[in-house]
Amino acid sequence: MFLPGQIIYFTSFLFKNGNTPKSKYFIVLANTGNGLIIASLPTRTNTVPAFINSNHGCINIDERCYNAYLFEQNKVIGQNGFSFDMTTFIYGDQVEDYEVEFLESNYIEGVDYLVQDILLKGEFEAIIHCFRNSDSVKSKIKKRL
Repeated sequence: MFLPGQIIYFTSFLFKNGNTPKSKYFIVLANTGNGLIIASLPTRTNTVPAFINSNHGCINIDERCYNAYLFEQNKVIGQNGFSFDMTTFIYGDQVEDYEVEFLESNYIEGVDYLVQDILLKGEFEAIIHCFRNSDSVKSKIKKRL
């Protein structure tokens, strides 16, 4: 459960900051082996600076401490054909660690979440490279990636 590269869809995700639970995608980036996973919550909210020509892939502006990975609408990113139906982003400063015990005690696979697909190898490697090489990603997260 919670393997690197998995694209998971939660029907009611419990946010760490206490925000109201809602349906949410969750991309597992690493399993640290000590009860933690590193993951990102994709969003459709676009905060890419207007002067950037946004294409699929990594957007990194170290002088602005800005980092994101952009998924183009309907571009296949999963081994079984998964794609987001709208342009979607994961932001380096929002990559977090999650306790596996918490996830396993609060969610039941097939009831509360479904594994949608697993990222294509090249896509997964590009995301990891993007976040490892960004000044905006927390140091503790970069070490675990």
